[in-house]
Amino acid sequence: MAFRNLEEFLRSLEERGDLLRVRTPVSPQLEITELALRSVRADGPALLFENVKGASMPVALNVLSSPRRIAWALGEETLEPVAQRIAAFLKFRPPAGIPGILRDPAGALEQLGTLRALAPKRVTKAPCQEVEEASPTLDGLPLLTCWPKDGGPTITFPLVVTPNADTGSSSVGVYRLQRYSPTTLGMHWQVHRAGAANYRRYEARGERMPVAIVLGADPVSVFAGLSPVPEGISRFAFAGFLRSESLSLVRCRTSELEVPAEAEIVLEGYVEPHERHVEGPFGDHTGYYSLPEEFPVFHLTHLTRREKPVYLTTVTGKPPTEDAVLGRAVGTLFLPVIRAVLPEVVDMDLPLEGLFINVAIVSIRKGYPEHPRKVMHALWGLGQLMFTRYIVVVDEDVDVRDHAEVLYRVGLQADPEEDLELVHGPVDQLSISNRQPNRGGKLGIDATRKGPEDGYPRPWPEEARMTPEVRARVDQMLREDPVLQQLVRRRP
Repeated sequence: MAFRNLEEFLRSLEERGDLLRVRTPVSPQLEITELALRSVRADGPALLFENVKGASMPVALNVLSSPRRIAWALGEETLEPVAQRIAAFLKFRPPAGIPGILRDPAGALEQLGTLRALAPKRVTKAPCQEVEEASPTLDGLPLLTCWPKDGGPTITFPLVVTPNADTGSSSVGVYRLQRYSPTTLGMHWQVHRAGAANYRRYEARGERMPVAIVLGADPVSVFAGLSPVPEGISRFAFAGFLRSESLSLVRCRTSELEVPAEAEIVLEGYVEPHERHVEGPFGDHTGYYSLPEEFPVFHLTHLTRREKPVYLTTVTGKPPTEDAVLGRAVGTLFLPVIRAVLPEVVDMDLPLEGLFINVAIVSIRKGYPEHPRKVMHALWGLGQLMFTRYIVVVDEDVDVRDHAEVLYRVGLQADPEEDLELVHGPVDQLSISNRQPNRGGKLGIDATRKGPEDGYPRPWPEEARMTPEVRARVDQMLREDPVLQQLVRRRP
């Protein structure tokens, strides 16, 4: 099923026993962060804080902090069927006129249905505009202060809608927004992001850019906002594809921008050209504070909301955190996109311990000399994978999620003299190890088996493996003999 809004999803989670209503008074300054992190590290439920000090609305977070809840939000029990749907979409070809429809009428109807699902539906009356505040402030929003040395309360989970001055289309991204005053926010869009590119276009013209900030969209739209959708494809259209149902959009009251009609809160305003203000520090997904830096300033001019909104937010920090879980899920779901470009890729994992973007483990069907290096460079050229600092390539029979096995292969099968690929290029603006912002080194590790075609001068040794027959006999012995069972029984 497609959840039209956040309220429907929270209700569904409660019915499944995966939502905790917290009625104990809590502070949005630090206390919610500590409670949320302890919960996600215990694989706990989604949280709805109903008694937030100084707030007039409840606060929801950890809504998408587990793979099961992400799958439920996308209408499935696990992530695999969603990945299959994305793979099928990549193979989509519109029927070639009447002959194509006649050859495969059922397939043609299915494809046309997919196209309809992709198209957002425009409405003129929307829940997100039930209440309008023509002279709004941020004072009524329970913005979190996540870490002790943060520069200020911050909106951490918005969908930020910005227009492209050249094409007239709009982009959607998730960027943190630090509060400066009751009517201004810092726009922390990093230099590589679409929102920053849109702003540069307006700034070059010397024009004010309209901006809409969506707080508490339906869970699929939130996920789509985080997804590495190729440029030119609307994230709201992609949300419709994931939902198998058109997403309803409504025009903002003060600009031409469109936002999800079922959202909880919408902030409307603008960003002036050449205006900057220091943003930060902020305790980010690295586990460190990002340094203070100048960013553009958002000016709030209008606010619309539901009559009884819920404030959706998240907290960042050293993984495991909600954004790390989401990042890993995105990697899993968009594996078909990578395979469409690199069919030799078998599987990929973005370990939480590697900050879900700094380290990638990739298994491939190796076919020719230097094949792992070709894969490394191709991945560094794909969207946000350009930020990956370390890529480990293993053979197709290695489980990329078995990190002990991967480390075993790196230690055994990668020769530091021959199997390392050191390159330089763009890195994440939040990376701390590079000497210069936004640029630095990246390392690829070829941990595949080597042969004569790789210039390996001696026979590659054979792995010592027990025969299946012996393993089966020992399995039977362990099932039948209680004494032998003590060999494999773990002590408490």
